[in-house]
Amino acid sequence: MTAITLKGMTWSHPRGYDPMVACAEDWLKRTGVRVEWDKRSLQDFESFPVEELARRYDLIVIDHPHVGQITAENCLAALDIPGREADFAALAAGSVGASFPSYNWRGSQWGFPIDAATQVLAYRPDRLNAAPRTWAEVLDLAKAGEVLLTLRPPHSLMCLFSLCGNLGRPCSVDKDQPFADAEIGVQALEMIRELAALVDPACLGMDPIAALDRMGEAGSPYTVSPLIYGYVSYSLDGFRANRIAFSDMPVAGEAGPTGSALGGTGIAVSAFSKNREAAIDFAYWIASGPVQADRYWSSGGQCGHAAGWEDDEANAATLGFYRETRKTLEGGWLRPRHDGYMPFQAAASERINQAVTSNEPAARAIADLNDLFVKSFR
Repeated sequence: MTAITLKGMTWSHPRGYDPMVACAEDWLKRTGVRVEWDKRSLQDFESFPVEELARRYDLIVIDHPHVGQITAENCLAALDIPGREADFAALAAGSVGASFPSYNWRGSQWGFPIDAATQVLAYRPDRLNAAPRTWAEVLDLAKAGEVLLTLRPPHSLMCLFSLCGNLGRPCSVDKDQPFADAEIGVQALEMIRELAALVDPACLGMDPIAALDRMGEAGSPYTVSPLIYGYVSYSLDGFRANRIAFSDMPVAGEAGPTGSALGGTGIAVSAFSKNREAAIDFAYWIASGPVQADRYWSSGGQCGHAAGWEDDEANAATLGFYRETRKTLEGGWLRPRHDGYMPFQAAASERINQAVTSNEPAARAIADLNDLFVKSFR
């Protein structure tokens, strides 16, 4: 009998790659099935056509906003299959916030969360005794030159999403409603513009990895990055010169740390795989509570299952990363996922940055975003 080898594609960061390799080693010992992982940049992860990857790989780590496009292309295998009902229910029950349902589209499950994240706040615990809790506190630190803001597309759009949600009027996922509320959309954009004017212009080219690397390097003057996707790696002792702690998002509205734009990643199986059953077996296993709360996080991963978020050792090793950001994740907002959203995400991010770096009326930019959104539905 020929041994099975599966090919997998994930994203190029220790958080995205190291746990996949470590878990693959365990899976080989358990089953005799080999899983070989390749990796791509974060920017590619956020934009590269999944269909091309599905024709080359058995397993693909995906971002949930792709699901509308992916299902239209028929390039992924549904994971809610007969005979796996109990395992499926256990994974659903272990969801942190909307992580599990974020991969469900038109009645089928196209991925399992293996990494849960949302926009939270990163800070240097060696420079601050406690994380800033309000947007006003963040502005004060920005005036002192201590803040970085991730504005590289698509993160500028994610900031708008999170602020609109936190201010009480989340952006729409429905083509029959305006994308952004006229009043709150303008307020959120002006808040981004005000903060952007106080930070290094290099922030326009920074994604979370770039910002956290800058905060974490020796001699860095930066203390805080608000509305940044949590990256547990930077909380680990020795990962960078400075350890970075994470806390709930800074609050601008009245409902606490709610409305943050959900992120994270899921594991999916190619519809073109010649070893689909073996790939599905691996997906169920690596997303499960026992793996997530043990080998996955201890190999540098960021848990996608509640068992990992609640694990005492995982929290002790990461400056309480999971417990300190859990409220924000549970109150996270699920982005649009329709076929056509991904091009909108790219165009809208660029439009926001155009507005942020000019003096044009914010209302004009919000009107343009609303128009782009309507046109994104195919």
